[in-house]
Amino acid sequence: MQFGVTHAHAVKFGPLDIATGSFLELLDGTRGLPLLREEARTLDLSDHQVDTLVSRLAGAGLIDDVRAAGPETDVLRNRPGALDRHRPDLASLSVVHPEPGGGMRRLAARRAMRVQVRGAGRVGAAIAAVLSGSGVGRVEVLDGGHTEPWDVSPGGLPPTAVGERRDTAARQLVRRSAAGAAPRAAETAGSPGGGEPGLSLIVVAPRDGLSVYAPDPRSAESWIASGTPHLYAGVMEATGIVGPLVLPGGTACAGCLALERAARDEDWTRILSQWRSGRRTAVQACDLGLATAVAGLAAAHALSFLDGELPASTGTRWEAALPLLDWRPERMGPHLECSCGAAGHTVRERSSGADARQETMAG
Repeated sequence: MQFGVTHAHAVKFGPLDIATGSFLELLDGTRGLPLLREEARTLDLSDHQVDTLVSRLAGAGLIDDVRAAGPETDVLRNRPGALDRHRPDLASLSVVHPEPGGGMRRLAARRAMRVQVRGAGRVGAAIAAVLSGSGVGRVEVLDGGHTEPWDVSPGGLPPTAVGERRDTAARQLVRRSAAGAAPRAAETAGSPGGGEPGLSLIVVAPRDGLSVYAPDPRSAESWIASGTPHLYAGVMEATGIVGPLVLPGGTACAGCLALERAARDEDWTRILSQWRSGRRTAVQACDLGLATAVAGLAAAHALSFLDGELPASTGTRWEAALPLLDWRPERMGPHLECSCGAAGHTVRERSSGADARQETMAG
């Protein structure tokens, strides 16, 4: 019997006889193990057979039990309205993390996390909305100025926000997108700073796409020093960019990227200086469909990281240009001369360090 459809997550289970197949139909979430044993006896299945079968199913990731997620999920389970909003997310998490209670545990963990989105344009605002709607407890958006008509997007800032301060409009968007009220301080009492959790991730999504295409290493110095993971995302001249996800000290940073480009092109530093010093008053070439695609992909990568995985943007930048939209990866290797220290680690050490940092940031 095959459970699931897609190649990535489908599981085949067997061999099965008629009695075992009939027993599987009893696993609908309405019976505990004692009742399952009792009803299985009518199918001529012994308690030992039932326990063995359940153990095999659990080992294959085919049995879920939200109660196995632990008491930290009680707050989420006791908010039925919010949980109803998150049922598709919970189902997805249960597919990706099939151990009993794995989906509920990660959904509850998101509530205690704090993510900062730097930028409230077409890309940044949509990312913030998706993260908030996906259960991240604290989503902060930093940007200056006032909302312009070209900042408006269906998944981001609404037309009514035109003329408002961008940060104010973004905060309102985050609140509207959330499935409920933000977590109280008591729910994050163990966090550093007396209840305010540390930053789990910074998403760099400025309205100026050049700051993503060629990020300024100076802007990331404090994030590198504090060990704060950060993900770049944006649109530059009808080209969408997602990544890299930088794990300080473990993967290539903006400084590594700048040094590598300068080594490959002796004119790079001078050209970049001209780009940055020029007056870019024109509206950015940021197609709405492309901006939405970039925001969705970046938010998905951010959530994957927050849930404990290392997405494909880790140390890698993905680009897709109109009109073909063929996503292509570019691996960003650590540079030996960069002060971030990532080049001093082996691939295995970088992966282990990334896992440790994720546990620290997400915990």
